[in-house]
Amino acid sequence: MSSDSSVAATSSVDSAEDVELERTVGLLGALTIGVGTMIGAGIFVFPGLAAGTAGPAASASFAIGAVIALLVALPTSELATAMPKSGGGYYFISRGMGAVFGAVVGISLWLGLVFASAFYLVGLGEYAVASLAEAGVPVGGRTLVAPLGVVVGIGLTAMSIRGTENVESLQNVVVGVLLFLLSGFLAYGLLDAAGLFGATTVPETFAPQGYAPVLTTAALVFTSYLGFAQVATVAGEIEDPGRNLPLAMVGSVVLVGTFYVVTIFVATSALGSDVLAAAGETAIVEVAREFFGLPGAIAILIAGLLATLSSANASILSASRALYAVSRDRLVPTAAGRVNLRYGTPHVALALVGGPVVVLVATGQTELLAEVANFLHLVMYGLICIALVAIRRSDPDWYEPSFRTPGYPFVPILGAVSSFGLILFMQRSAQLIGLAVMIIALVWYGYYARDVRLKGVVDDE
Repeated sequence: MSSDSSVAATSSVDSAEDVELERTVGLLGALTIGVGTMIGAGIFVFPGLAAGTAGPAASASFAIGAVIALLVALPTSELATAMPKSGGGYYFISRGMGAVFGAVVGISLWLGLVFASAFYLVGLGEYAVASLAEAGVPVGGRTLVAPLGVVVGIGLTAMSIRGTENVESLQNVVVGVLLFLLSGFLAYGLLDAAGLFGATTVPETFAPQGYAPVLTTAALVFTSYLGFAQVATVAGEIEDPGRNLPLAMVGSVVLVGTFYVVTIFVATSALGSDVLAAAGETAIVEVAREFFGLPGAIAILIAGLLATLSSANASILSASRALYAVSRDRLVPTAAGRVNLRYGTPHVALALVGGPVVVLVATGQTELLAEVANFLHLVMYGLICIALVAIRRSDPDWYEPSFRTPGYPFVPILGAVSSFGLILFMQRSAQLIGLAVMIIALVWYGYYARDVRLKGVVDDE
């Protein structure tokens, strides 16, 4: 911090390297960051697509996705308890594998989360417009989608600047209401399938297309689980990280995975795979309409709006922390690491996230960018698993995690293979754009930060 008292008295920001973010996020807040980021596509987009491909066996696809997510969540939890710093996967990889890997992952993570945030905000606008249309309010088609996303994006960024506890409070409320709505919907669906409200409606043949589509569908729906690692991205602000980080990451995967599996069972029981496939991305709305009529359709659309809001909120927060961490390590200009002394938040990093997000939302074309974000996340997940093995093999004195990955080394090896393997099932365009982003990050490292050395360099708490 500056020794110039006149500067300290008149300025509310600081860029000194000894300014740390405050630990204000508890276990509930950490859990809702993970759950709030993940609980979305698996319920509000994929049921129709997945059931059309694999039938009721799509529930097994979601279960496989949850297992793969756990194979990454466990190594990430161990690394996070040893290095509870902002940046998450970036920090672990840079300390375990070196600055060049860290630069590629850190810059890619920042941009990937910007892309994802924009996608969520466009989705929020679409759900808001659809909710109003179902309620009979004239909204003029999709013209309000982008403006609504822009307004909410600006609001979320401003709220994040004013304090992480604001983000946590909003996340807790939004995720709480979302889970309440979904729990009621799914509980009714399970009772309906059991015949409590009429004839038993257990779904048709479990795997009408055989079991091969189960694996290809698992690759499709795994994108629903890209979010648990956002908890580690804000590890520098989580209270009691040795306890709360593993509980939040593993707990969020288990909770969300359970919701996804039950959703597919309920949906296929209610309408059948063919009807769900015909409904496509709005299948879950039709299931709610089947159960509760128009009020049910509106309620599930509101739940979708809340899901996209929580995902955008958590992603903007995580993206700023990734950029903050990369800046603190001098892989990008250190100005991005400035902390607002009044609010204790990285306001410059948040501006460098919120600004591009709003611009992307204004275009309304974010679907491909969302898959690019998934590509970049899968690369990071695979490298996190490799970083754990690398650090364990070198056995540095500073490495003292309070949580150890069960089944080591098989769990991180399977996590890496699974993460890289799923990339092969993605769109070619997303693969090419993702590779381009990584190459640009590598070129930037060679130009700007090639003298930076980070492997094994861990800051003291």
